Amino acid sequence: MPSLRIATLSTLCLTATIACAQQPSGLTESVQGQLPALVETYKDFHRNPELSHHEEHTSAALAADLRKLGYTVTEHVGLYQDGSHAFGIVAVLENGPGPRLLIRSDMDALPVEEKTGLDYASHVHSTNAEGQPADVMHACGHDIHMTVLLGTAKELVARKSKWHGTVVLIGQPSEETIDGARAMLADKLYERFGKPDFVLSEHDDGGIAAGDVGIKGGPLLASSTSIDVLIRGIGTHGSRPEGGKDPIVLAAEFILLAQTIVSRQVDPQQPAVLTVGTIHGGLKRNIISEEVKLGLTLRTYSDTVRDQIIAAVRRTAEGVAVAYGMPADRMPVVTVSQTEITPATINDPAFAERLRKVAIDTLGASHVTTPAAVMGSEDVGLFSLNGTIPAAMFRLGASDPAKLAESLKTGVSLPGPHSPLFAPVYEPTIRTGVTAMTAMALDILK
Repeated sequence: MPSLRIATLSTLCLTATIACAQQPSGLTESVQGQLPALVETYKDFHRNPELSHHEEHTSAALAADLRKLGYTVTEHVGLYQDGSHAFGIVAVLENGPGPRLLIRSDMDALPVEEKTGLDYASHVHSTNAEGQPADVMHACGHDIHMTVLLGTAKELVARKSKWHGTVVLIGQPSEETIDGARAMLADKLYERFGKPDFVLSEHDDGGIAAGDVGIKGGPLLASSTSIDVLIRGIGTHGSRPEGGKDPIVLAAEFILLAQTIVSRQVDPQQPAVLTVGTIHGGLKRNIISEEVKLGLTLRTYSDTVRDQIIAAVRRTAEGVAVAYGMPADRMPVVTVSQTEITPATINDPAFAERLRKVAIDTLGASHVTTPAAVMGSEDVGLFSLNGTIPAAMFRLGASDPAKLAESLKTGVSLPGPHSPLFAPVYEPTIRTGVTAMTAMALDILK
């Protein structure tokens, strides 16, 4: 893949003294002054995405920028379950006694082939977790998130006389595999860098107009549970199906039946989504294979419903196998991941309301919306230690306002996160993100 810049852009990495001298005192004007350099940084991140667990160059570039701004930066923070170290970074800026604020950005990209046609589009090719060739794209806006973090980092340095306390900036790896936050905590994040008093984050949103933000207290994002289902068969020649047990047929039957778990076995008042995202089986057209591997993701807001659906997945897989006369030693194997799993994201109500007021004061009431809870998932909530630390995530509008209005009128959705066509309107999105994040941080640390 192309090499990411490690040296920081000089216009982005001025010292606090120079920044204060050159930039207007107002936050809006200051962020606008940063925008040209931030746009170049964003495009560089976008051109050079890296998959989860492989954010080597991305984290190095982000770390270099933060060091130039005066932060004390530690790299390779994070310990995965297999004992390998992650590419997480922690940047600390101390400014006397006061609250300790953690601001988190994620860094990883997705195995998606970009089809935006943009002049800064990604053309990176890599290998996915299954060892298969994969194109790579920042299709979820983590490039926006990192850019907003850098812009906020600079604004906080320039305004050290306006706040007191400690800022801890997190460059988190592996959000898309939802094991990056857990890895950083497993590497004694809080023991090494201090337990925060507040956790703040944002996520771009294609359903909100660029220039706007959305924030509310309470449930925001569902939990996520990754499930692997191994459907086992008995191999034979494709011309003699009666001589074996076809796992591809079993897998097809299982997939169809699994669609009824949520629709017919779960209380309709309880939101839940069960998706079969991957299926791998077979070696040749005329061979009935030995197994088929399925990758599932489960989203709920209730632990009880989550456990109910997992039990139903096991029961359905075993039931199909029994119906096809599979021997006991070839029954399906259902494995629930202990790493790609995260609880629901719940915004602390009082903290979120405080931040909502800051957003209204900073951006204007017409630019602050109340987002709906959705079935997407995030692992940022792990940093709150089961809600014992006040935490909140705000949604950052990323769509062209006119196109979004037309979409709402016609019912034709715009490309959103995880789409190969997802392309945030970057200038107003970055400007609004940095402005809102900085204003919220200053209020927390005032």
